[in-house]
Amino acid sequence: MARYRAAVCRQCRREGIKLFLKGARCFTEKCAIERRNYPPGQHGLSRTKLTPYGVQLREKQKAKRIYGVLESQFRRYFAWAESERGITGENLLKLLERRLDNVVFRLGMAASRREGRQMVAHGHVQVSGRKVSVPSYIVKVGEVIQLRPASKMQERVADNLGAGRGQVPAWLEVDVNEKKGSVRGLPVREDIQIPVQEQLIVELFSK
Repeated sequence: MARYRAAVCRQCRREGIKLFLKGARCFTEKCAIERRNYPPGQHGLSRTKLTPYGVQLREKQKAKRIYGVLESQFRRYFAWAESERGITGENLLKLLERRLDNVVFRLGMAASRREGRQMVAHGHVQVSGRKVSVPSYIVKVGEVIQLRPASKMQERVADNLGAGRGQVPAWLEVDVNEKKGSVRGLPVREDIQIPVQEQLIVELFSK
């Protein structure tokens, strides 16, 4: 399974915003953006003006990095979103939001999407009573997401839920005591609070 293996804090610095890729560390003074708020590399401090293409590219890269998907996978999501009814950009974000690793993070069970991906890939998560180990699984309305009874992540998930770092979106519902959540409906654009201008991504792929 391909994935980004380099230092993830470099991604936040490259985009110039917190992408919350390292969980609790992102809320402390150790966050890379707090310490070195400029792009990585020897030319990071040089000021360069982005072209219109560069602006569009940065939005695409930002979305990819937030959700932890690679280029070929992102293009497949875009093709899927384009084939659906509605606004392509919004359809794209709604599909990415419904990824199982993102849902585990949104429910507060994981401190980051990266941790959510690891929990799913290692077989700790059940969807409506059956084990699902595919992070890109797209959840459906009515499905229940919870840890497997024998999972060694029980204590970690309890700590994450107790921390309450983020608000659970309206399309999801979480039961902190039972350490499980459910999909109440499909996400709408207002529920997706990420700093991405999806129309710029559509313009980039439309060239």
